[in-house]
Amino acid sequence: MANKKSSGGSPRPALRLNFGDRRDQLLAIGLGILVKEPIHTLSLDEVAKKAGISRSLLFHYFPTKSDYFDAVLDVAAQRVLDNTAPPADAHPDAALRHIVGALFEQIDRRREFYLAFIFGQGALTLGGDRVATLRADLGGRVVDALELGERPGAVTTVHAWVAYVEDLALQWSSVPASDRGDTLAERVDHCIAALHSLIALQPGAR
Repeated sequence: MANKKSSGGSPRPALRLNFGDRRDQLLAIGLGILVKEPIHTLSLDEVAKKAGISRSLLFHYFPTKSDYFDAVLDVAAQRVLDNTAPPADAHPDAALRHIVGALFEQIDRRREFYLAFIFGQGALTLGGDRVATLRADLGGRVVDALELGERPGAVTTVHAWVAYVEDLALQWSSVPASDRGDTLAERVDHCIAALHSLIALQPGAR
């Protein structure tokens, strides 16, 4: 008679993947969990189980828990950047409108993910630098699109404006679509007008 399989909790043998593919798999699992919960609550045991490997083997790909968390956050930030990138040949005004509109849509579509990314570091000192870098990268795109690099204070102003746009999008997306007092296009118009007003206040703008 054939031996019965053990009913214990032994993990299934891991699918053999090369180093890069396994690392990408672990990051994808972490990103999938981040969509649902803050980064500081992410369990490495859960990640390893989903990947079909042991927790100790996970540390072969990421030396520490913080290294893994950092890498997941980097992927999350890059996803936002990829999803908000304007076409390379877009007119400056069209590029700006695309960036703002895409950021609103990204936050509206994946609000819990964005909240987990921005505010999910809890007691761990994770995420803050990446949030700042994400805003700087988004701001840098706007500065480049509008050719504001030579304007005194433009970079600082645009960076702060990105945080304003982000906060407006989070507020807007917290309300059911049927109850919103304005449309996406109106919000985008408001944000663009606010940016031009701020730039006009900078020294040397007139």
